[in-house]
Amino acid sequence: MMDIPFYKTDSMVLEKADEAMQMIEPMLKKTDEITEYNQLKMLRAFQKARVSETCFAASTGYGYGDRGREALDSVYAEVFDAEDALVRHNFASGTHTLTVALFGVLRPGDTMISVTGTPYDTLQGVIGAWGQSSGSLKEFGINYDQVELLPDGTVDYEEIKGRIKKDTKMVYIQRSRGYSLRPTLTSAEIKKIADIAHSIAPGCIVMLDNCYGEYVEKTTPGEIGVDLFAGSLIKNPGGGIAPTGGYIAGKKELVEMCSYRLTTPGTGKEIGCTLGNNRELFMGTFSAPHVTGEAVKTAIFTSALYQLLGFEVTPHYDETRGDIIQAILLQNEERLVRFCQGVQKASPIDSFVTPEPWDMPGYDSKVIMAAGAFTLGSSIEISADAPLREPFAVWMQGALNFHTGRLASVLAAQNIMSIR
Repeated sequence: MMDIPFYKTDSMVLEKADEAMQMIEPMLKKTDEITEYNQLKMLRAFQKARVSETCFAASTGYGYGDRGREALDSVYAEVFDAEDALVRHNFASGTHTLTVALFGVLRPGDTMISVTGTPYDTLQGVIGAWGQSSGSLKEFGINYDQVELLPDGTVDYEEIKGRIKKDTKMVYIQRSRGYSLRPTLTSAEIKKIADIAHSIAPGCIVMLDNCYGEYVEKTTPGEIGVDLFAGSLIKNPGGGIAPTGGYIAGKKELVEMCSYRLTTPGTGKEIGCTLGNNRELFMGTFSAPHVTGEAVKTAIFTSALYQLLGFEVTPHYDETRGDIIQAILLQNEERLVRFCQGVQKASPIDSFVTPEPWDMPGYDSKVIMAAGAFTLGSSIEISADAPLREPFAVWMQGALNFHTGRLASVLAAQNIMSIR
């Protein structure tokens, strides 16, 4: 039976954990292959950008000629197969990064179509989709439409073909599931959407919310027809080291437009001091493929373990993955809360804290979050969260290493088994 030193563990849960490890051996091997590919690609990107000690120097004021800032942009462009990238510590969140990208390239009268249903909760206020929120895209005269997913949560390609027009300005894709149970999109599915969009509207911008999906596959958005994509550095691409920030990547002219929104028209990427943040951003970026691989392993193990314990999970342990997130349907509020409390017990920070549901800004119901992280809100570190609403599913993501990620799954299982 699996031995977990230092922690009191239930024998029944450990038996299921042993069985899960045997089940997932082929998936772990495949994950290691993807990780090695992406890690070596990252190394090559650092070498091509000629990253050196001088790149870590702090700049102040306007930040003119910040060599580290420029080299980091080059690393991201290279590793994501993009023409250019904009990587900055002063992106406050993933939603902020996406907002800069949307306002950077859309203009009054343009139409944006979300082809993966309703976007993530915090982006709905940015769009102004369901009301007139101050400063939203809607307030600036940008039209919004969306294509609903099919009943099974997959993309409705036929409906997309009928809704995109020749003058559609943007086709928007959310890769990850957010607080839903629909499948995360793989690169193959994203490519199919991009091909449809460009065949009908050659000039439209295919934009991807790439959060949680970086380095899960070998294929990158830049290889499959995505024109613009963005994500948060406290998720996959920051490797658990970047303390904040985000990135935008894609076609050079579009990234430039986004940089004008971030700073000012005419100055764009040329200004913006780094204040000594470069070293952590470079370190996190370099570690990101390996850390993402550890998070994927944790998700695969969690899926198998909870399937063996009798819970519905998505994705299943042997399914192709497009992100690091694992959802588990826990069926009631008490199990949901106890699961998150169990994950908290396996955290390196605040393990003694008991998470409780609270009214979190940007969400329409109470949310519970387990996150004993070195960086506040860092989703690539071990975390689990969920809104307290039907179907009482929890979304678990991250793990800086598989060893502690696996323990988190086991301790969470122990915490809920007594009330089954």
